[in-house]
Amino acid sequence: MNEIKIPIEEKILNTLKAGTHINLKGEILVARDQAHKKIIESLKTHKALKEILKNQLIFYMGPSPAPPSKKIGSAGPTTSSRMDKFVLPLLENGIKGFIGKGKRDPSLIKYFQQYKAIYLITYGGLAALLSNKITDYTIIDYPELGTEALAKIYVKNFPAIVAIDIFGNSIY
Repeated sequence: MNEIKIPIEEKILNTLKAGTHINLKGEILVARDQAHKKIIESLKTHKALKEILKNQLIFYMGPSPAPPSKKIGSAGPTTSSRMDKFVLPLLENGIKGFIGKGKRDPSLIKYFQQYKAIYLITYGGLAALLSNKITDYTIIDYPELGTEALAKIYVKNFPAIVAIDIFGNSIY
């Protein structure tokens, strides 16, 4: 398996093909439905947010509360199609990919090609295992959203599969 450092570089994106198994290492943003709405609203006035998004991946994750001695509880992917309506404005503002589970609307493939971005899937049903790959969890904005806040995680050996590559190829 290839180890991919995040934030991700375009030269790495060029090498990833649909169906490739990879391990992620580095900082990944975490956001779900409510945080996506606030991000899109904030992009109009929040210049620092654009820097946070640049060359990043967003993991559609719903963390559970952390048990003692851990940074995070179970941390599995949520269904990606719920965030399809937010993909284009995020790509326009520097996001290079998303991590979740399940199919994306086929109409999004042209945007992944245009913005040289990827869609990764990770293993649903293995949230406890995935949480062991997360070494830190920090809320960076919208704390009032609780588990749906915008956060960042640091991962090591985090497993994923390239579901849609920058060339428009899809495992679906």
